[in-house]
Amino acid sequence: MKNALLIFILFTSCKQPGTEEVSVKPVEGTTQRTASKVAYIGERRVIQTGNTTPQELLAFAKTLIGIPYKYGSTDPRQGFDCSGFITYVFNHFNIVVPRSSVDFTNVEREIALEEAQPGDIILFTGTDYTTGVVGHMGIITSTDNKDYQFIHSSSGKGRGVIITRLNEYFMKRLVKVIRVFRRNNINGKQ
Repeated sequence: MKNALLIFILFTSCKQPGTEEVSVKPVEGTTQRTASKVAYIGERRVIQTGNTTPQELLAFAKTLIGIPYKYGSTDPRQGFDCSGFITYVFNHFNIVVPRSSVDFTNVEREIALEEAQPGDIILFTGTDYTTGVVGHMGIITSTDNKDYQFIHSSSGKGRGVIITRLNEYFMKRLVKVIRVFRRNNINGKQ
């Protein structure tokens, strides 16, 4: 019995290539619930963005500037934590994303910061940058002249949804940038 349980745990803990169906929570102000497929390539989760463009996503995200920070929340009436903000923005377009920032560690394809485009997701450690574990995140809004900016829900001085310049403080916490929108692929890489 012990061996059968071990085999079951090993089998169910490994992601197999393919898809699984998940339910998207209704977007605020709607009652629509949709099911969406979550795809995997090996261990890497692929986000299905459909016809949504990075520009549409960012335009909506910017309408949320000023909403206060609230740990564990995806509700704009109460506030957002960083991943709650990301979840709310993507779910608005019926795009399924992980709920916590650390769960973005194996999502999509990592790209170099120099390749970043508006709409890419930027991942940081928590405030203790020595851990190397993802604990904060945002969406890149601008890369003009290598002056990177991102929108996020900050628990820091700004306390809420703000756009921040990628400064020295965030550079030392930078874990990686991930490409979510295929249309951001300049050279056709997947």
